Amino acid sequence: MKISEIYKFLDEIAPFNTQEVWDNSGLLVGSFDDEIERIYLALDIDSEFLQNAMPNSLIIAHHPLIFKGLKSLDFTRYPSNLINLMIKKNISLIAAHTNYDKAVLNEYFVSEVLGLKITQKDEFLAYTDVDMSFDELVKFVKAKMNLEILRCVRAKERVKRIAVCTGSGGDMINLVKADAFLTGDLKYHQALEAKENLLNLIDIGHYESEAYFGASLAKYLQNFKIEVIISNSKNPFTYY
Repeated sequence: MKISEIYKFLDEIAPFNTQEVWDNSGLLVGSFDDEIERIYLALDIDSEFLQNAMPNSLIIAHHPLIFKGLKSLDFTRYPSNLINLMIKKNISLIAAHTNYDKAVLNEYFVSEVLGLKITQKDEFLAYTDVDMSFDELVKFVKAKMNLEILRCVRAKERVKRIAVCTGSGGDMINLVKADAFLTGDLKYHQALEAKENLLNLIDIGHYESEAYFGASLAKYLQNFKIEVIISNSKNPFTYY
């Protein structure tokens, strides 16, 4: 199967022209005419993953391996070391990042992981209506995501509307029109701003909220007659 066929399909479900201007989604390594034997789905790419990956494969990753312009290729340093290994093994790479967040991943997280119904979508923000206390919401999210600890900002006791953005959505705090905002990578000053503006925050983690990328995309690829493998990407952080 040619990469161009897969790319065209991805462009239909999450158009690449909807990515943010600072993003680098699309075909990053390889050629549209390359023939592939299997597809790997991964949140991120690391050396262990590539060492175990089979040659003549396509990786569809959420986070772009090549994000900013490369002025040199030092094969002893990230990300050049991984690009070098991919070329040696004839492994191609497509990144589906902000375009996929908007079209698929946020909606999948709310409906399939949290089990809630989306009532409104606004670019990266997915809204859902509930009726819970803040403590009930925290317990609910911990149970659904199988997490023992959540970093939170308590600003009000009653929650009737939730906004969700997987990954890192702290910069959108001033756009949120809800009682609670679930996202990852929240910063100290964002927490202060939210508390003053009576917006509850629950930091659901960057990795933890996007770890469902492979599962969310695999269901769309079922009709292709090619092996699809979901890679269990690893969180670079360790909690003590």
